[in-house]
Amino acid sequence: MRPYRHIGSVIALVAACGVARAGTVTVYSALESDEIATYLGAAKKALPGLDIRVLRLSSGDLAARLLAESAEPRNDAIWGMAVTDMLEPRIAMLLAPVHGANIDRIPAAFRATDGLWFAPTGYLAALCVNREALAERHLPMPRSWRDLTSPAYKGQVAMPDPSSSGTGYMLVSSLSDAGRDPEGMDLLRDISRNVGQVTLSGSAPCKLARIGEFPIGISFAFSAMQSIRQGYPVTMVIPEGRKGYELEASALMKGSPHADDAKRFLDWTASPEAAALYRGYKEIVAAPGSVPSAEQQRQGLPADLVATLPARDFATAARERAALIARYKRLTR
Repeated sequence: MRPYRHIGSVIALVAACGVARAGTVTVYSALESDEIATYLGAAKKALPGLDIRVLRLSSGDLAARLLAESAEPRNDAIWGMAVTDMLEPRIAMLLAPVHGANIDRIPAAFRATDGLWFAPTGYLAALCVNREALAERHLPMPRSWRDLTSPAYKGQVAMPDPSSSGTGYMLVSSLSDAGRDPEGMDLLRDISRNVGQVTLSGSAPCKLARIGEFPIGISFAFSAMQSIRQGYPVTMVIPEGRKGYELEASALMKGSPHADDAKRFLDWTASPEAAALYRGYKEIVAAPGSVPSAEQQRQGLPADLVATLPARDFATAARERAALIARYKRLTR
């Protein structure tokens, strides 16, 4: 799942030859289409006979669909949804506790205490910095969130809108402790004064930076690493100070008619096999012992990333979403 996308589509149907324990599960997901295809190829082999039907939607569309179908849910499971979206009270009440051998091995910080969700993966706020554009404008390399408040960067930063982008809201809620940290809110206000363009999606600032339209894009780490891999003159900076991150949660729907099969699938998504595949797409992989690849570490991800993530109050961030976005908009007007 990446921050708010605009097109929903049925992207995958995995069917295997009928064998014992055959079944069908319907899964709603906000993960990217290409990664879903990769994961499902492995799931098909690991869960023979299980027909996994995935409807891929943007984060916003997924939340809207769950609410629209709340009286009669049509899916068995949710796979990869921002936990701050999943914990919206009207969505959380649709979920049932889920456990499994793999799920229960995920570190406690990545699981709900009541079993209503677990998060094998997540994404991390990062700066995409175009070295050539920076040099042309005679600007220093930013290293911290505070650096971005320097008058030298006036108009040189692209940032996602928290009202349309999961990355944007992740940034606002993380840096402000869901609005409870006045210094964090002041920091966000000061950064916003240097923003030259506000984008609808979380990946767009990085795309603008990599082509040099802006020297700095506030985005997420995978987008930065992808730009580096594609040969753009981009440096990824994980800003010093509070780490901005979001978890991608999965859950079982209450009253699912295919609960046993849905649990089998969900437990596979928390397996070591799945974790190895996540590493090709994700900055944050929760599986015990998982560390960034050598390539990811060369690109700037710290080896001890998961261990250094600060605790986040996701429930408050979910509950206060509308109020915090409105407050941020007033503050940065």
